[in-house]
Order: sequence, then structure tokens, then C-alpha cells
Amino acid sequence: MERNIDRIITAHRQREGAGFTVRRPVPTLGLEHLDPFLLIDEMGPIDFAPGKALGAPDHPHRGFETISYILEGAVDHEDSAGHKGRIGPGDVQWMTAGGGIIHSEEPARELLEKGGRVHGFQIWVNLPSRLKLTRPRYQELSAGQIPKVQSADGLARGVIIAGEALGVRAAIATHTPIVYQDWTFDEGGEVSVDIHKEQRVLVYVFRGAVELGGRAVTDGQLAVLGAGDSVRLRGMPSGRALLLAGTPLREPVARYGPFVMNTQAELEQAFSDFESGRMGEITRTATVG
Repeated sequence: MERNIDRIITAHRQREGAGFTVRRPVPTLGLEHLDPFLLIDEMGPIDFAPGKALGAPDHPHRGFETISYILEGAVDHEDSAGHKGRIGPGDVQWMTAGGGIIHSEEPARELLEKGGRVHGFQIWVNLPSRLKLTRPRYQELSAGQIPKVQSADGLARGVIIAGEALGVRAAIATHTPIVYQDWTFDEGGEVSVDIHKEQRVLVYVFRGAVELGGRAVTDGQLAVLGAGDSVRLRGMPSGRALLLAGTPLREPVARYGPFVMNTQAELEQAFSDFESGRMGEITRTATVG
């Protein structure tokens, strides 16, 4: 049974981090989350002049996972667990904040110095109560490590960040079953992806338009799909979309800023732990010269 559209949400624009603008379909007015997805942010595409690129300086997280997927540009990141690196075009960073981590995401130095285009996504996925305080985990996959697929006619091409499509399974490990795929279509291209009937399915179009069940979803729109066990996407000219799915946790959500817990008391504890330094800090070595 193919899933059809239940609802379409149009993304709004909002300032984040040090002041960069994102396009955000979730959360939005009257909709706090789409369990288990807490946030979907599209960063750019935006062209920064030299010296003007912005990022997200040191900030805490607890109780969920963040997934950063870069399409253009490059981001230098580091955290209080000692992870440090760079994610560039096609790369993915999947960070399980768990019990708490301090994180920094800044434009790569050459991007800051010379300017350039930035485009990418950050998605937050909730963790079940039993994993809220799990040990932080960090996974980084380069573009070459992420499986790619295409339809028999080559008109539909997918990047399989999480989940499975056309017989190809993702390389990333997730705490709970998640589908995260980037599909690009030439006109007339289509693909059918099997998705477990218990999972909530979302399709976010970020270029052109994609047809679902005979209905067009256009750039900047998020389609929330109904019941079924498969999704058929059909591309219109230059269509590109994220296919997301996850099993709803159906647990209470206590949320404020960078913390997502189950109760108000847990939320207050998260703030206390952050303010007292129990989530650690990013250790940086000063450079000379």
C-alpha cells in the first residue's frame, strides 16, 4: 500500500547560531515536532562574502541526536568529547548527544577568508527515554563512504544516509530505525522505497518539485504522509527531496533550546549540569605565530 499525503507544511525562515538564516518546516507555529523528528533545518543555499560566513559557536546538547549533511561549503567542528574534524560536500556527521556534549560548528577557514556558498541540513532526532543519558557517540562519514543508488533508467538517484533503498543499505549505525535519503530526479524519474508501516514518513522538497500520489510538493514544502508500507516519488523537472522516516516514540517531550528530555525535572537537571560544567568543555590549544 503506497502512502499518500496527509498534510503539507511550508517552511519558514528563522535566524540561528551566530545569525545565519535557515529554512525550517519543523518546528513551526502550532507544531512542536513530528515524532521522532524534532527539527529540520535547511541552511542556505547562501553565498557569503569574504569574512562574513557564520556558524554556531560552543553550545550544549542533551537527550537527542543531530545529523549534519553538507551539500556545499565546509564546516569545522569540535566537541567536549575530543572529536574534531571537517565535513565538506556530501559528508555526514551523526552525533548522539545522549547524556550531554558541548559542540561547535564553524565555517572552514578558507570559506571564512575567501567567501563561498554554503548549503546543507541539520536534523534532530529524539532519543527514547532509556537512551536519553547514553554515552555520547560520534559518527562521521565522507561522501565516498555513503552508499549511492539509482533507478534502472538512471533518472532517479539516491544518497542512502540511513535506511535502505533498491537493495542497498546505509553504512551508518542508528540507535533506532531511521530512514534518511537524498533523492534527485530528472523529469519522469521515479522510485519506490519500502518503509515499515509503523514508521512516520516525511518528504521535504528543496529543489523543483516532486510528485507523491498524483500531488505535487514544491520547493520549501514538507509532506507528511499517511498509512502504508511504501513511498513512490516521481520527479518533476530538477526535483530534489529528502525522504525521512522513523518510528514514533510516543513519549512525553520536555524541551527547551538545546535540551530534549521527558520531564520538566530532567530538563532542569540538564540546565544545572550544563551551568555547573558537568557536560565538559571544548579544550583548544592556542596556536603561536
